Amino acid sequence: MSPSSLESQIAEHSDTQPTEMHDHDTFGKLAMSSSDFSALEERIARTIAVVKSERQSRAAAEQRAEKLDTELNEQLAVVKSLQDEVRSLNDERDQVRQRVERLLSQLDALEV
Repeated sequence: MSPSSLESQIAEHSDTQPTEMHDHDTFGKLAMSSSDFSALEERIARTIAVVKSERQSRAAAEQRAEKLDTELNEQLAVVKSLQDEVRSLNDERDQVRQRVERLLSQLDALEV
């Protein structure tokens, strides 16, 4: 709000009340209003600072979540690959076990 706008509001305010009786009261109210306005201005400035800070925090959290999501997808691919490898190794182990059991049974048959 510009000073001239504030002056016009003061003029309007003083036009609605008798000027001679309330000159001192009007200036007292203006001084009070001015300090109230300053307090409001400070509160708005703090609110803006808090909002900016929260937006930065939110952006950082979203960025971190995106990074973690990417890492999770990479890890899921690694886990799937390892699961496939374990499955393959288990199948291979079973095949080797069967071959060893056949060889042992052939050795047992020779000893008879």
